Amino acid sequence: MQDPTPMRIGSALSGLLLVLFLVVHLAGLLPALIAPLTFELYATTLHHQPWLPLLEASLATTATIHLVFTVAKTLRNRRAGNTAALRSRRGRPLAALASRSKVAAGIITLGFLTLHLQQLRWPRPADGLEREALLQVLQQPISLIVYAAGSLAIGLHLLHGAEAAHRNLGLLTPVNGPSIRWGGRLLASVIGGGFLLISLGLALGVLI
Repeated sequence: MQDPTPMRIGSALSGLLLVLFLVVHLAGLLPALIAPLTFELYATTLHHQPWLPLLEASLATTATIHLVFTVAKTLRNRRAGNTAALRSRRGRPLAALASRSKVAAGIITLGFLTLHLQQLRWPRPADGLEREALLQVLQQPISLIVYAAGSLAIGLHLLHGAEAAHRNLGLLTPVNGPSIRWGGRLLASVIGGGFLLISLGLALGVLI
């Protein structure tokens, strides 16, 4: 078990805050697939809240902190020739894949986020037209591919990040390791799979 450092703690805590946002965002987006009127009411109410700009600024700050700390930690580990984490993933090919692809997953996620904000945040759709705007975006093949890739990249990043966050906080032990890994797989499947399901469902015109 590695001792926590400010860099590791910052990376873990910022990541956990972003996971909380993803859970809330997924829950808010799900009605677009199963209850369109409820989704429009939710979106309109949310967009008129006076605290929304502060929340968005906080999310942008948290994401920047997470990116900076994660990149710095990765570079430091490479310079130090740290192979402990690689040895711990022997016999777990999916975890090894998630770890090796974390840079690519991060780049894909950033690209997806940039496109997503450009299409649905600047400018923001008018009240009552949020779902229609989302449908128009997802029915474009290129956009659907990017959204699907972004969903898979988020899932892979969470698969790696759940274990990494507990390790960075000094909470990963041989006793709780299996439970944390299974919990990470479940979290990655629910969030990554949930965003993928919603994207494909809306693109195909599926209404549950």
